[in-house]
Amino acid sequence: MIEIIPSLYILEGKCVKGENDNETIFDESPLTVAERFEEHGMKKLHLVDIDGVNAGAVVNYHLLEVISEHTNIETDFGGGIYSDGDISKCFEFGAKRVHISSMAVKDKKFFASCIITYGRSKMILSADVINGKIAIDGRHHDTNLDMMEHIDYFYNRGLLYLKCADITRDGTLVGPYFEMYSAILKQFPDIRLYASGGVRNMDDIKQLEDIGVYGVIIRKALYEGKITLKDIESFITQPA
Repeated sequence: MIEIIPSLYILEGKCVKGENDNETIFDESPLTVAERFEEHGMKKLHLVDIDGVNAGAVVNYHLLEVISEHTNIETDFGGGIYSDGDISKCFEFGAKRVHISSMAVKDKKFFASCIITYGRSKMILSADVINGKIAIDGRHHDTNLDMMEHIDYFYNRGLLYLKCADITRDGTLVGPYFEMYSAILKQFPDIRLYASGGVRNMDDIKQLEDIGVYGVIIRKALYEGKITLKDIESFITQPA
């Protein structure tokens, strides 16, 4: 069964819809939100440190630690990770996995070595895509790096987990880029692919499952009530 993973963006200690201060959507603490996810049967959380992205260094270790200590949710954490020390500290504070985007472009050998050092089950390549090309630095800078070539480099070096998002669809509720995910899975059949961006409803999630996507990361559809926690709970508890 496809994994459904809620996403939390953290800015100034608050849960936000995107990367701007005026997009705060929760008065509750990130821990309270994570606990609610857990109550409805979700076992994983995608946690993004927007403060870390802006600072160029991880900021919200303490929130990672609080969530890890007070829930049984497995957290994948990213944002501002640029060194081996950053990665070690993320695991020390409770991350189950880390997802890395910009550093995997700027220093390919470094990320490839992390797959070996920490194990392929611990590292997620985060690929933000626009028109088939990779974007980095909080999605603010486009590159001429072809998405498939980027994935292929790490796939040949043991990559297991890939999160891929079409930037043009992220936060739009227009539907996932199904064709892109199908193409990725055709070329890299053994990869565990997380889809992100554009998810509108449970039908989208079922279609992603049908094409072989390993997991889906959702944010806006959940926070705007297009997908409810009850919907997710019913889906993940249905008979196999």
